[in-house]
Order: sequence, then structure tokens, then C-alpha cells
Amino acid sequence: MSQSKTTPPKLSCSNCNAIWQKSATTNCWSDPAAKLAKPAYCPSKPHAEIIKDSFQKYRGDDFEGRLARMAAKVEGLCYQPIPGSDAVNARWTRVEDTIALARLMNFKKIGIATCIGLLDESAKLTDILIAQGFEPYSACCKAGSIDKLELDLSEADKVRPGTFEPACNPIAQARILNAEAMDMNIIVGLCVGHDMLFNKYSEAPVTTLIVKDRVTGHNPAAVLYGQNFYYKRLQKQAVLSDEQVAHYQAPPREHKE
Repeated sequence: MSQSKTTPPKLSCSNCNAIWQKSATTNCWSDPAAKLAKPAYCPSKPHAEIIKDSFQKYRGDDFEGRLARMAAKVEGLCYQPIPGSDAVNARWTRVEDTIALARLMNFKKIGIATCIGLLDESAKLTDILIAQGFEPYSACCKAGSIDKLELDLSEADKVRPGTFEPACNPIAQARILNAEAMDMNIIVGLCVGHDMLFNKYSEAPVTTLIVKDRVTGHNPAAVLYGQNFYYKRLQKQAVLSDEQVAHYQAPPREHKE
């Protein structure tokens, strides 16, 4: 890989995976009374005040407090207790989790920010939401059908050079759903980066149902499970070289009226 080797991060909860694999627990998954030793890289040491202050925001009756409590209730409800056993059995899909949370939060109007390539999935989701008593509204990523060339891109930047290809317009998606006063929004397959813009401009809280991943059938976790096999290249080969990054990164442009 062209990137130079870096030192391990000073704060990284992912490093506790080694402890989890060995002990089936970590400090953050244990009763504080057990006083398990914290690793040197544990973020809860330098950021203890942030953790404590953040948790206080869940204890009130405002939106953050209600959402945190209802999300915790849904987390428990999505498992089916087995009488006489301490085993847990997951029973709800992400769709069901989302519906349950919306019901508990008394959300009614639900926006769907959909990729144009997932209109079929969004249509099926719409049918489910209607059947569950919600009012779904959807906004497509290609809203307005504005040519990608308007972004100062070249034909070579298109998926199919030489053809008309509209640009994604996630800010418009957010503002359209804002105008219709959604209670919550659901992302269905927006591209990396476009989802960030949608989240930034959405006035309603946003959850993601489907993450865009063209290769894995929109299941990006498959890459993590397959790192020792088909996707081992990600540990050895840069997705983009430094030269390619420099080539594709355009310098900041002044705003044109």
C-alpha cells in the first residue's frame, strides 16, 4: 500500500476485541463493581467527563431522553427470551426494529431518502410502512435530473461516459422531506458522501436501513467477514493510490453566483 505505516491509535475501543475473544467480556460490558482493569488505550479514561455528561442528556423528558429510552426498549424487545435459559434469540429484523422505534416515539410521517437504483426496495418498504399505519414520503437521489457535468466533472467521471447522467442531489432530498415536515427519515441506499450531506441537511432524525454496496448486494459487513479470503487485498493494496487521490481531488473553487 502506498500509505506509510502509522502507529496504533491512542484511543481505540476496537482493540478490546482481543480481550473479548479471550474473556467474552470487556470493562464496558461488566458490572463496575467487578472493577476490571482498563487497557491503556481505553477512551473512557481521558474522556470520562464527556461520557458522564452525555449520559445525563438521556435522563430528561426532551427528545434526546425519550429517543434514548425508546431505543433501549427496542434493543430489548428485538430479542425473544427462552424460558429456563439465559440464551438470547434475536427475533426482529432491522425493518421491524425501525417500525417499533417509530411507534414508540409516536412518529407518523416517515421520509425515505432513496437511491434511484433501489426504487423497488423503497416501494416494498412503503407498502410495509402503510400497512403499519405510517404515512411514508419518498425523495429520489436524482431529484431534478441535473447533469453531472454541472458539477464541473468530465465525461470520464461518469459511469457511462458520453451519455446523459444526472447527479445525485442529497441536499434537495433532505429539503424536500423537510418541507413535508417528516417525523423521521430513513436512508435507503444513498452513496457514500451523499448520505453525509443528507444527514447534515435533514431536520428530522435519520436512520439508515440500507447501506449502498454495489458488490456485496448492499451488505458491506461481508467485506469484514471475508478479509482473510476474497477481501484480503484490502489489507495489502490501497483502494486509491496517493497519486490517484491527488488526481481526483479538485482544488476548492470560489462560489459562482
